[in-house]
Order: sequence, then C-alpha cells, then structure tokens
Amino acid sequence: MSAVPPIHTPPPAAPLQPVPNHLVWAIISTVLATCLCCPLGLIGIVAIVFSTKVNSLLNQGDIEGAKRASANAKTWCWVATALAIIGLLINIAMFATGGAETYLQMMQQYQ
Repeated sequence: MSAVPPIHTPPPAAPLQPVPNHLVWAIISTVLATCLCCPLGLIGIVAIVFSTKVNSLLNQGDIEGAKRASANAKTWCWVATALAIIGLLINIAMFATGGAETYLQMMQQYQ
C-alpha cells in the first residue's frame, strides 16, 4: 500500500474590507446644498459620479481604484455638506433679520 501525500490547501484569504461608496450621502448633500445654498450646490454631482465609480471598480477587481474613488467621493460629499450648512445658516439669518417680512412685502407690491 502506497502512502498518499497530504493535500496542501492554502490558508483562507483574508476577507476583503468593504469599500464604502458614500452614494446616499452624496445624493442627500447635493439636494440639500442645491436647495439651501444656490446652484453651486450642484457641485455635489461630482461626489455622485465618484460614488458610482466605486462599485464598478470593485467589480473589475480594482481595489485601489475603488478606494481612491471612495476617498474622492467622501471629499466632495464634505464640500456639498458644507455648502448645505452655509446655505442653511444664511437662510436662518435672513429669516431672523426680517427676510420673510421683506419678501412678503415685495410679493404684495407685485400683486
């Protein structure tokens, strides 16, 4: 009887860390920045583009590219979020200093 050599199995690969795509954050911050701030809030579309690249790069096996796209998406999400916060503060200041009353007076004059 001949001895069967043991079968060498490689150790299991380390589980891949998921790469966040930040898509929900990108969409919400873009909408809020555009509504609260100005059309400059549409700069959040850059975050949406980078967010959508993450999953396609992961599917292609480009882990490093997906990480770079995720980092870029996060950066642009912060920019859009900052614009939304600035817009919110401007709107609060406008209404607190009589902005709503001035707006209503202007609308009455047009009628």
